[in-house]
Amino acid sequence: MYKTISKIAAKPLSLLASVVLLSACVAVPATTVPAQSSGDPYWRSGQAELQQRIALIQQKHRAKNVILFIADGMGISTVTATRIYDGQSRGQSGEENSLSFDKFPHVALVKTYNSDSQVPDSAGTASALNTGVKTRRGAINTWATQDVSECFGPQQRFPESIAELAEQAGLSTGIVTTARVTHATPAAVYGHSPSRQWEDDSQLPKKARALGCKDLARQLVEFKHGDGIDVVFGGGRRSFLPQLSGGTRMDKRNLISQWQQTGGAAHYVENAEQFRALDLANTQRVMGLFTDSHMAFTIDRDNAREPSLSEMTASAIDILSRNEKGYFLMVEGARVDHAHHATNAHRALTDAQAFANAVQTAVDKVDLKDTLILVTADHSHLMTFAGYPGRGNPILGLVHDRELGTGKLEKEPYRVDGKPYTTLGYYIGSHLREADHQPLTQAQVTAADYLQQSAIRGPYGGHHAGEDVALFATGAKSHLVGGVIEQHTVFHIITHALGWTFTH
Repeated sequence: MYKTISKIAAKPLSLLASVVLLSACVAVPATTVPAQSSGDPYWRSGQAELQQRIALIQQKHRAKNVILFIADGMGISTVTATRIYDGQSRGQSGEENSLSFDKFPHVALVKTYNSDSQVPDSAGTASALNTGVKTRRGAINTWATQDVSECFGPQQRFPESIAELAEQAGLSTGIVTTARVTHATPAAVYGHSPSRQWEDDSQLPKKARALGCKDLARQLVEFKHGDGIDVVFGGGRRSFLPQLSGGTRMDKRNLISQWQQTGGAAHYVENAEQFRALDLANTQRVMGLFTDSHMAFTIDRDNAREPSLSEMTASAIDILSRNEKGYFLMVEGARVDHAHHATNAHRALTDAQAFANAVQTAVDKVDLKDTLILVTADHSHLMTFAGYPGRGNPILGLVHDRELGTGKLEKEPYRVDGKPYTTLGYYIGSHLREADHQPLTQAQVTAADYLQQSAIRGPYGGHHAGEDVALFATGAKSHLVGGVIEQHTVFHIITHALGWTFTH
């Protein structure tokens, strides 16, 4: 073979070019082969998915709007388990089900490490998504080498976020989250801080206070770009109020009143009734802080007090879409992460299911010809999915295998070390398996408050994981998503989709 290549390489270039051109013009004949089993449902579904891939068209038109959905802590095992839970909640086996974003045509794997850490946190990962550069674990929208001594400098000393650039370009901006709006992921939309802990001034160290550092709540209200963040829905009311008014601020500022005094007739709501009474057609700027801290988990939510993630997403789109220049909206399903930290798989899956419903709400409301929708996670979690359960076994339940011959789920759960166990578990957590002296029951493990078993006791429950997360994309320029990419590349995909170019 090597001699043949050498001979060809020695020929005149014109001859080599002729050979290549002739090869390119020769059509490869199509080959028809007999179907293995055209009546088999798996065969048919495989052929259907193939035809969908063949029919894909690159979405080359520029994006006017971008919605970035982030389910905090939603690793691949969470996506799979949620898909099954969602299907089983509707009476299906579950495995064949598809979540809203499972149907998106373009998917990539995203590397999540921080500049200083193999296993990341939400501050560093959200910063990468929002600024196009990696930073340290625990830092928000800073360069990887910046420290507290630089937090008082002018804004241009920090990497600019998508929201800052969007406001400068005349776009509207919004934040929807089920966490405190000053928590790491939403704060990365608007803030810059050496520490994610500085949510209000009571959490600023003396050195930071002396240097003139601003807490994140204050940065949100005093956002200087454009006309400020236009829509803010979430929790965390306490960080905006002085201590005498039930808040945690030491500077005696009432940032909610300050927000209402900003331009654009800024509205403020603090419960579901006020939220649902908003005149969206005549609302330009609005802040909704529905709880003092994080909003409730989905299964614990009081509908009279807190709107759902889908409702907040829909209202944010209605308000922001009135800007003819477009908008950037970040929507976070925050409490998936919090449930995982508690090793409470039930609440993790129900909140991930609510997140998937919010994605579908957005898909139904927008025109994908001019809107790019991205769905991802900031990082993964240590929830495991294992144990050889039979198909259709309750995803939150004990492992039951299938009987040979009948295919039915066995009546008795599968056992290791003489005890039954659940399909879902955690590598690090607070509920150690050896501490369970009595065998687990199905009623016990499917209860909403059950904490899954873990192998190692962690000081604060479940931990983050370091593996890649998925990025799902649909709409304008969504074909740019694919392969294995760095997390900060998502920023560059978004800004390119919006048609922005950067000077060097």
